[in-house]
Amino acid sequence: MARMDTPSIIPGSARFKSMVVHPDAAGRAGAGASLRPTWEAIDWRRHQRWVLVDGRPINTIELAGAEPALVFVHGLSGSWPNWLEQLAAFSGERRVVAMDLPGFGHSPGHAGEVSMPGYAHILQRLLGELGLDRVVLVGNSMGGLISAELAAGAPALVERLVLVSPAGLSTYENRLVARSMPAIRRLQQLLALGAMWTASHSDAIAGRKRARRLVLEGVVAHPERIPGPLAAEQLRGAGTDGFLSALEAIVEYDLEPRLELIRCPALVVWGTKDRLVTVRDAPRFTAAIPNASEVVYEDTGHMAMLERPAEFNELLAWFIAEPPPAGAGGLGSP
Repeated sequence: MARMDTPSIIPGSARFKSMVVHPDAAGRAGAGASLRPTWEAIDWRRHQRWVLVDGRPINTIELAGAEPALVFVHGLSGSWPNWLEQLAAFSGERRVVAMDLPGFGHSPGHAGEVSMPGYAHILQRLLGELGLDRVVLVGNSMGGLISAELAAGAPALVERLVLVSPAGLSTYENRLVARSMPAIRRLQQLLALGAMWTASHSDAIAGRKRARRLVLEGVVAHPERIPGPLAAEQLRGAGTDGFLSALEAIVEYDLEPRLELIRCPALVVWGTKDRLVTVRDAPRFTAAIPNASEVVYEDTGHMAMLERPAEFNELLAWFIAEPPPAGAGGLGSP
């Protein structure tokens, strides 16, 4: 893997395959971000609505802008505020959409068996209800798996794909998770109560650095660096009933055979200190997807978009603006 010592994370107009971003690049990106409203300045209630998919409501956030839309898909135990920094940064410039997947955030769980292809189907139906026939998908963790599955199954829908620490490879039949499942099932009610308590006390927890570290240290590398109000919004979506069934569905699903079917340009983003999904999966995704590039942030955990929002947003802006390489089959291909 190539290692980049340059302070800029954007490799110019040249396509790249693999890059590691060092901590000394932090904070030097996103010079134009101050021209846009911060997430705290936006009245999110004005942009929330319920969208019926297969007769069940999906909590959806949508801000108007140019298409193709940027669609953000959260991970396991996540919710739409995982993408607050991105929604604010691209608002007005792009149509941006985020949602609570069924069983997470404010969206009720859906009836029937839970599966990763099932979630991809729900996402596709949601995009159809929103009138979107061409999108840029950005998914984190489980949301990355779902986004990759949709890109493989509906290539005409997905113009570009960004995967942030996606599940689907080492998570398939993961022995540690499989061994832990009986205990998780036994403790399901207790864990749910704990998550609900955390959600209801999110402001108090986020306001104390030690408490913030306790609840976020498995997800981000440096919880104390996440601003308190932003951390509170992440915790507020906890305590939902979709966790266990979705976790089982992740462990049961092998995404690898599907990756070769992805035809659009893809960007794989990871952190070297990801404790949930190993960074060793990054080159596996890059190698398996025909037209994929890879960026790895050092000293970063499972949620690069939350931990390094300015750098991530500049990288995302570059990626969606970069013309496809010669011979790429992604843009405009069936």
